[in-house]
Amino acid sequence: MDLKEIQNLIKFVSKSGVSEVKLEVEDFKITIKTGVDGPETTFVHQAPMAMQAAPLASAPVAPVVNTPVETSAVEEDSKYITITSPIIGTFYRKSAPEKPNFVEVGDVVQADSIVCIIEAMKLFNEIESEISGKIVKVLVDDASPVEFGQPLFLVDPS
Repeated sequence: MDLKEIQNLIKFVSKSGVSEVKLEVEDFKITIKTGVDGPETTFVHQAPMAMQAAPLASAPVAPVVNTPVETSAVEEDSKYITITSPIIGTFYRKSAPEKPNFVEVGDVVQADSIVCIIEAMKLFNEIESEISGKIVKVLVDDASPVEFGQPLFLVDPS
């Protein structure tokens, strides 16, 4: 199962209303849990390989910092729809350093418009908007790591 198939499975589960899906394939197991209280959680377990040449080094994980948000900012942002990251990876606003950004604040996007790229495991995944509207805020810096479900853009659907 490749990354695109996993992304499609996550999208399907989140839209279907199912609370939990478990899928076991030869060398890995995926569990996707959705809940009313928060975003879906995806667990991918890979079975140990029969022969492994060298141990893999794990990448350092950046600590998550929770900052207080003013209630007026939350109320103001509540009228907007959030485009979130469907995968873990590195967020890029443009396809190449010399190219323009996919979207800027104030740009109008349609459903299926490409808004950014997320690199995961050396694969560059084009992220499409699922809604039509105007980009009001970019929530992530270019070339920053993003988590699954992390807000990327705020869109005004009106």
